[in-house]
Amino acid sequence: MGLFSNMVRCVLFLLVTVSVIGHLVSCDGGKDRIIPAADFFSEPEKTNFRISPNGKYLAYLGGYAGQKNIFIIHLDEGSRHQRITSETELGIQSCFWANDDELIFTKDKRNDSLQVFAVNRSTLGVRHLMLPSTVKLRWISPSKVINNGFLISLNERDSSVFDVYRLRTDACQKELVARNPGNIIRWYADLDGELRLALASDSLKETMLYRDSEKKPFRAVVSNSFRNSIMPLGFSAENRNHIFALSNINRDKLALVEIDMNTGREVRLIYSHPDVDVSHGGYSTDRGEMSYASYFTWKKQRHFLNEETKNVYHKIEQKLQGYELMVLDRDTARRRFIVRSYTDKDPGAVYYYDMAKDELTKLVANNPALNDCELAEMKPVTYYARDGRQIHGYLTMPPKIRGRKPPVIVYPHSGPSNRDRWGFDPEVQFFANRGYAVFQVNYRGSTGYGKEFWSAGSKEWGGKIQDDITDGVRWLIQERKVDSARIGIYGAGFGGYSALHGACFHSDLYACAASYSGFINLFTYLKEVPPYFKPYLQMYYETVGNPETEPELIKSMSPVFHSDQINIPVFIAQGGRDSWSTVNETNQFVQKLKKRKVPITYLLREEEGRYFRNEENRILFYNELGEFFDKYLK
Repeated sequence: MGLFSNMVRCVLFLLVTVSVIGHLVSCDGGKDRIIPAADFFSEPEKTNFRISPNGKYLAYLGGYAGQKNIFIIHLDEGSRHQRITSETELGIQSCFWANDDELIFTKDKRNDSLQVFAVNRSTLGVRHLMLPSTVKLRWISPSKVINNGFLISLNERDSSVFDVYRLRTDACQKELVARNPGNIIRWYADLDGELRLALASDSLKETMLYRDSEKKPFRAVVSNSFRNSIMPLGFSAENRNHIFALSNINRDKLALVEIDMNTGREVRLIYSHPDVDVSHGGYSTDRGEMSYASYFTWKKQRHFLNEETKNVYHKIEQKLQGYELMVLDRDTARRRFIVRSYTDKDPGAVYYYDMAKDELTKLVANNPALNDCELAEMKPVTYYARDGRQIHGYLTMPPKIRGRKPPVIVYPHSGPSNRDRWGFDPEVQFFANRGYAVFQVNYRGSTGYGKEFWSAGSKEWGGKIQDDITDGVRWLIQERKVDSARIGIYGAGFGGYSALHGACFHSDLYACAASYSGFINLFTYLKEVPPYFKPYLQMYYETVGNPETEPELIKSMSPVFHSDQINIPVFIAQGGRDSWSTVNETNQFVQKLKKRKVPITYLLREEEGRYFRNEENRILFYNELGEFFDKYLK
C-alpha cells in the first residue's frame, strides 16, 4: 500500500508539473503555442458578485476547502476580505442580499436535494430556510426580501406545475401564496413583493392574468398566440397598475412598451428598432423604472432612457475603452456598481466602481490564464440562403494563418430558439487557438430578428434550418476563406443534432462531425420532456412536429433512422442523466456506427446531465474534442 501511495504521489507531481509548465508557456513568451483546455474552461476563481443595498459590502463566491463559499469585502474598511461560510462538502451555488446584514444562498445538490439557507455577515450564523427537498425551485422576480419574506415557486405538489410560496427569513417555513391551476408557466411580483401578475399557457395560446392585490382573484387581461410575445420586465412605480414589457403584439420586432394591466392595452411605445428585437430592458427593481433598452445588430447596442444611467456608462467606458460593459449589480443609491467587461478577444474582468470618487477597482480577471494570449477576432458575416433569405452570422479566423487556407469548424448554436452574439466565447477561442476558423450561423428560427424570422424555422429542424447552415458553408467555400477539404461541424443540444444531421446528409461537405448532448431521436426528444415542460408540449408539436400526426416528418429529421448514411468520423459526448434523451438509445446508435466501421469517439459520463458540470469531466471533454478534430481536419 505504501509503494502504491508513493507511486500515486509521483504521478500527481508529474501531472501538476507538466500542467504548470504548459500554463507558463501557453501564452507568455509563446504566442503561437497551443493553450491548454483547462485555461479556457476551468472554474473562475471568484463569481457571483453582489453589492449590499447600502453599498458598504460586496459578497462573492470564492474557494475554501475545495468548495465555493461566501466571502465579504468591507468597502469602507480598506476593502477587507472576510469569509462568512465554511462549507466543506457541498459548495454554494448562488447568493443574494436579503438586507444589509444577511444573504440568502443555495447549495450544490446532493442526490438532487435542494437546500436554501440564510447567513448573517456579523454573527456568521447559518440557518435553514427550506429543509432539503427534491423539488425544483424557480425564483420570482424581483428577488428581494420584504417584511421577512420573499417569493419562490416550487413544483412540490405536482412535478409539472409550480405553486408560489412566501419563504420566511425569520423561520424555517413557507406559506402558500398561490396554487397553480395547472396552466401558469410564470409568476411576477410587484415592487412591494405582492404576487399580482401571471402568465398562463395552453401551449398554443398565452394569457396574461392580473389582480390588484393578493386578496383578489386573478383575471384574464389579454390573450395571444404563442408566436406573439409579451415579456413582463416589472411594475411601474408611477402607476401601480402599469407594467413595462417587451412585446411584439401588432409588430414584427420585440419593442419596449408600457402596458395598462387593467385593460391589457399598450399605452406607450418606449423604444423599438426597425431591424432587430429589443433583447433586454434595464429595469430597476428599487425604483420601478426603465433605464435603457438594449439590442443586438451584430454587436450589443444601448438606447438610454435617462441621463443618470447614460452618465454612469459613459464614465466607466472612459476607463475601459474598447470593452463591452455590463452592470451586474448596484446599491440602492446608485453610487456604487459592480461591472463586467469583455471583448470578443478578451474574457475581461469584474470591477467595483465608486461613482463619488470616480474610481474603478478590479475585483477579478474573468480568466487570468488568458491575459497574455493572442486570441482571435469575431467578425460579422452576411449571406443569402438558397430561397433568398438573408442570414447573419460570425466568422472567427485563427490569429495565425500560414500557407494554405485554414480548416473550419461549423458551430451552429443550440436552441434553436436562441442566437449567437458578439462577445467572448471560450469554445470559439479554443478552436481558433488550435488553427481552426469558426463559423457561426443565426439560421432561420433564431431569436433576435423578429417573429417572422423565428417562425420561419417551424417544422424545419431537418429542412430549411439545415439548408441555411449548408448554404453558409458553401458561401464560405465560394468566398475562398477556408479549406473546402477540411470542414468539420460541432454543436451542443440542437447544435449537436445539426452536426449529426450534417453527418447523415452532407458527408460530401464535412470531413467529420461532433455532437455534445445532441438529439438523436426526435420521437424520444418529444416524449422525454421533463414534467415541468409539459405545458409547452403542444407548442413543441407546432414548432418541431407532431409525432402522432406527422410521424414521417419526425422520422425524416431524426439521425437515428439515417445512421446507415454516415460514413465520416463522429464524436459523441453524452451525460447519463440527460433528461432529454436516453443513454440506451445513444449506446445503440454508437454500436450501429461501430458495426459499419465508422470511426467513432464516444465519451459517456453517467453522473452528468445535459452538459458536463464537473470541471474534470469538462476539461476531459474538450481535450478529447480537440484531439478528434486534430486527427481528422489537420
